[in-house]
Amino acid sequence: MKKRFALLLGTAMIGGMLLSTACGEKNYADGTYSERSSEYVSDDGTTDGNGYGVVTLTIQNNQITECEFKTYELNGTLKDAEYGKENGEIANKDFYNKAQKAVGACDEYAKALVQKGNIKEVDAISGATVNYSEFQEAVKLALKQAEQ
Repeated sequence: MKKRFALLLGTAMIGGMLLSTACGEKNYADGTYSERSSEYVSDDGTTDGNGYGVVTLTIQNNQITECEFKTYELNGTLKDAEYGKENGEIANKDFYNKAQKAVGACDEYAKALVQKGNIKEVDAISGATVNYSEFQEAVKLALKQAEQ
């Protein structure tokens, strides 16, 4: 009886290992991959936050070693230190601060992905959830491109 149980347990363990290997982490080819998210358009009629994100990942030995994430307005203008200004001036300080928080979150998302190595472990930053959605989408597309 003990031998039968040990044999059954051993078979189950081997089967579990094979299954976890087959369903485990994906293998990625070394290289640099860039992808763009779909366009976000606010449904409230404003242009606040409208745009898209572009991620560039570098993968070495199945690990994400570098990540860059930038967001752009729908017309292709980079969202940078000028984002949230009107005609080069801060017309609405609250809006400008919110816009700049979202811009700063791009670097935080990229750093978190390199540190954690898994998009599922990167948390959203309050005030930058549109960027977070764009980041997740672009990263998933880039990783799909890198799959072997």
